[in-house]
Amino acid sequence: MERLQKIIADSGYCSRRKAETLILNGKVMLNGKTVTKLGTKASLKDVITVEGNSLKDKKLEYILLYKPRGIVTTTHDEKGRKTVLDLIETKNRLYPVGRLDYDTTGLLLLTNDGNLTNKLLHPSNKINKVYVAKINEIVVPAKIKLLDKGVYIDGIKTAPAKTKILKIDKKNHTSLVKITIHEGRNHQVKKMFAAIGYTVAKLKREEFAFLNLDGLMPGKYRKLTIKEVKKLYSLGK
Repeated sequence: MERLQKIIADSGYCSRRKAETLILNGKVMLNGKTVTKLGTKASLKDVITVEGNSLKDKKLEYILLYKPRGIVTTTHDEKGRKTVLDLIETKNRLYPVGRLDYDTTGLLLLTNDGNLTNKLLHPSNKINKVYVAKINEIVVPAKIKLLDKGVYIDGIKTAPAKTKILKIDKKNHTSLVKITIHEGRNHQVKKMFAAIGYTVAKLKREEFAFLNLDGLMPGKYRKLTIKEVKKLYSLGK
């Protein structure tokens, strides 16, 4: 038995905070009866209806999107900017797994499976994320290696990263650096480079766990296979 708001959030219908609001507003029914108390517990065997929608009727969906620049990673933007959901055709309410900055491109997962989302984002599971950063100067290998030991950002030391200098273009005075991290702190990669004196001009996430962008162009997406979903579940504790 679990709290009703947790079951609703884990289903991917909405956030836990939103679920609490829906319960308090009488928008949730448990086995045919309206529930307004947040302490109410239930199980997946119960019939749970949210705003007239049965949770059991919801079809789970898993999307891998190649996010382009100039798109916000959110379900709604108060400034009216284009969101990642505007790029996807679906009848389900999908939510991004983590986020990519407005000007960051690359691999982004979206799903309505709250349980999987929680597993993938939980720090203890240490899911690898691989980025390629463009730096508008010639990087010094010894400085880049500092990231492998962890650096302090916002007063807290990051976990050790894995780095590799992919290219140094002396003519254009730029460098490409590959960095692998498993944390998901706000603007982490950019702040890590800033901590060693470099500014990231462009950033792209190329891999998430075992998934990559092969066969996709910016703005395009594909559905994950059943095999891929099961493999993602196997990564979480």
